[in-house]
Amino acid sequence: MARDSRADHAVRQPRLRPEPARPVPLSPSPHTRGEATRLLCAGTYLDDDFRDAVVDELYVHEERSVAPSLGIDAARVLAHALRARRLEAGWTALLAALWLLHFLLARSFFFAFLLSSGLLLLASWARGGASGPFRADYPGADRVGVYRRRAAAVLRLAGWLTLISYVAGALELALADDPDPGVLTGGLPSVLPAGADPTAAWFALLIPAAMAGAVALHREHVARVLATELDPVAFADPGADPAERFEGTRFQRVHALIRREQHAPVILYHDQHPFLGAGTAHATWTLAVELRPREGATALPLDNRVILERIRPLVEALRTPSAGGVSEGAARLPAQPPGAYGDRVRDRLRGLELDECVFLKVTGLRNRSSVPYGEADFARERAEAVEEGGEIRRHFLRVRVGAWREEVVVTVFVRVHTQGGMLMLEFAPHVLRPIRPSFRAVDRISDSHRRGGLPGKALWALGRTPTAAGRALIQLFQSAAFLWRMYAGGYDAAIPDGPWASVRELGSDTGASLFQEMDVSRYLKSVEDRVANGVRQALAEAGWETGEFEQKVINVSGGGIFIESAENSAFGFGDHNTISNTPRNGAGGGHDDG
Repeated sequence: MARDSRADHAVRQPRLRPEPARPVPLSPSPHTRGEATRLLCAGTYLDDDFRDAVVDELYVHEERSVAPSLGIDAARVLAHALRARRLEAGWTALLAALWLLHFLLARSFFFAFLLSSGLLLLASWARGGASGPFRADYPGADRVGVYRRRAAAVLRLAGWLTLISYVAGALELALADDPDPGVLTGGLPSVLPAGADPTAAWFALLIPAAMAGAVALHREHVARVLATELDPVAFADPGADPAERFEGTRFQRVHALIRREQHAPVILYHDQHPFLGAGTAHATWTLAVELRPREGATALPLDNRVILERIRPLVEALRTPSAGGVSEGAARLPAQPPGAYGDRVRDRLRGLELDECVFLKVTGLRNRSSVPYGEADFARERAEAVEEGGEIRRHFLRVRVGAWREEVVVTVFVRVHTQGGMLMLEFAPHVLRPIRPSFRAVDRISDSHRRGGLPGKALWALGRTPTAAGRALIQLFQSAAFLWRMYAGGYDAAIPDGPWASVRELGSDTGASLFQEMDVSRYLKSVEDRVANGVRQALAEAGWETGEFEQKVINVSGGGIFIESAENSAFGFGDHNTISNTPRNGAGGGHDDG
């Protein structure tokens, strides 16, 4: 308990001393121009829910620190999320104004159009999928069951019948010499109450047409952004990005905090999800072995730093391609920089990243700027954390491999701790899955829209207008709630909190291709083998027994169970076994009735 108290005090003490924020350059992140960042930026225009989640986590809740942005630049994604929201707010205001005119001028027709819009909006929700101006058309994009599909079909049919009745009634009333609103053309039942007049009928036809024009122009605007600003060539120049040049005070402040925190070796974490941002945990395991001196050798003291320094060169040697002459003695070769053998070796292990990070709990912070991000502060935190087993502050060796243009990211956290004659090894791999397929289709979507003809765009706008108009009313209230929470919530002055969501994880798919899964397995096995060899070599060089460690690491890392002794024991394999252990002549014995 005394050790933990000292460790907690060591964590809190430097964090109570504010450190002024350093100036942040325009593109400090190495992933600002990356493909994964570009696809996530495009996702803020394609999926309203994703955009709102990014804005809520990074912009509204200013008190929350940002999760580690592995392979992306979360600050640039936020810039585009805010720009997408501003663009949508303008078109939402226009559609809301048209709704008001419809209510004032179309009289009773307003309620029929509102009913049809509500039914079609419910059908769109039941169908699932993104709620932006473009929808993905690949199989399974909506990810809904058969019952929701059927419910969506019924709602869609009811909505279109209502809309057809609305249009037919408005046309009959506008063109008839002696209009009778009780009966509609084609024998359809009337959904219009009495009291409508030809003038209201004309407005009932013209205002939805104006809404269709607004919907079409909004889609055209988004397509232009996707095709120009988010084009791979244009995106490579952050200085020319309109989203990055936004001059809002709150945006500049939050933007600088994100750029300062997202790739820092000091990671602020939340109790409920400490590895947030690294993806899904993948076969995490912990190993504990007793340190026993080797016969005929003098055991030397062994601390955590010595073991880590033995692991580091072995993992770094994974960057060396086999074409460079790596053999069984690869561990003794100096690590080669990426690209040392030219472009003939393209394996992503060539770009493996290895660093050390310290996890700090957010509790005790006065503000986000008081975190010890300076190099001297981090060196002190690392030196203190590497030799302690505290609960609040934890030190990890972090190994990262970004593959498939940073769409598949494998991160392995390794922690070594010696205590009471025991060696504990923690191996925590995490995997970030690829970006959502709907985001990856951004180039195809923009190109298809640009090549499409005017008739097709007009038909799409007419068919989309009731749903888009209904969604505009919902977005109007959501925008009001957003402004209320941002300015009345007091989050900018709240006590700091850990991250609750990761931009990269929000934009990730739920699965990966077989090729990608095979690569993930290969990266993890390679790193795992080198870490285990590093610990084994450190034990052997210090004069400690390695046999138990070698046996346990083979079993535990493979998902098995290590059994140290089988004396007076019985084993059973398979299903439906009956195990007994009967001593025979003073010795244990067992049999298996399977």
